[in-house]
Amino acid sequence: MRLKLVLISSLIAAVVGAGSAIAIVLIVFASLKPIAAPGLLVSSTYLLPVLATLLAAIFVYRHTARRRRLQATLTAIITLVLTISLFVLASIITARRAPIEPPAPQRNVG
Repeated sequence: MRLKLVLISSLIAAVVGAGSAIAIVLIVFASLKPIAAPGLLVSSTYLLPVLATLLAAIFVYRHTARRRRLQATLTAIITLVLTISLFVLASIITARRAPIEPPAPQRNVG
């Protein structure tokens, strides 16, 4: 089994897929209004990691001689785990530490 090929292609696919989706969400959708009401554009950003996973699995399948299905499946599973890990890491890094509280109401004394 070509373990290096599986690991390197999984890592590249996860970084490209999740990185592009995270970059689009953080740059294009800077305000959270479009994400609160998801539409076709927001949903389509998450097709990038799926497409990267599929391409990595096909690449590994085509470049191995034996145990093709096993290696392609292993590539897809590792890529999906790494992609989910990158999404969780990005959400932790970009999260607000302290919630923004509204200003206290002014009391009229008189």
